[in-house]
Amino acid sequence: MKVEIFNKKNHKVGAINLPDQVFNVKWNPELVHQAYIAQVSSLRKPLAHVKDRSEVAGGGKKPWRQKGTGRARHSSIRSPLWAGGGVTFGPTNQKNFYKKINKKMKRGALFSLLSKKLADDEIKVIDDLNIENNKTKNVIAIIRAFLKKQASILFVTAKGNKSIFLAGRNIPKVGILNGDSLNISDCLTYKYIFLDKAVIPQLEKLILKK
Repeated sequence: MKVEIFNKKNHKVGAINLPDQVFNVKWNPELVHQAYIAQVSSLRKPLAHVKDRSEVAGGGKKPWRQKGTGRARHSSIRSPLWAGGGVTFGPTNQKNFYKKINKKMKRGALFSLLSKKLADDEIKVIDDLNIENNKTKNVIAIIRAFLKKQASILFVTAKGNKSIFLAGRNIPKVGILNGDSLNISDCLTYKYIFLDKAVIPQLEKLILKK
């Protein structure tokens, strides 16, 4: 699939062939949703936690002797039966939210989403994303050259390009990734994707490998 290449001022400077296996795939929203849920669930950290009887402080001594007091038998004040004791079946931070999805499905979801964005004109290929003098104003100038309204943008750059990370990291609604870190979550979070031309061979090598 042939697409146009733009410079930082939104002028056409050429064309490039994108692999059909990545950018010309049928839209599959169910697979994209499944891959997204798997990714964000695996990053989820359990916060709710209550102490069971083994974690509650105190209770080393039996409250009273076993027989002869006329009261019920108790072994420890840490028992869930006691106020301030452990909690039975409460939430713990040992819960695992990980969801498995195989590599073929994950790649297929990413390809489907990239193809959809390209078809919707939400992907632009830029000839060079190196930012002169690491200046934030130069990144803003690129955004204004392409977009009339404010929108979220993901810059995908080649490895070794530190200038755009330094220049764009403090701009709201702007994300920056290396090509080998491209993922479903970020592609869904940001409306537009600006691809550095140098990323295309990198994507072919990393994403298409079996």
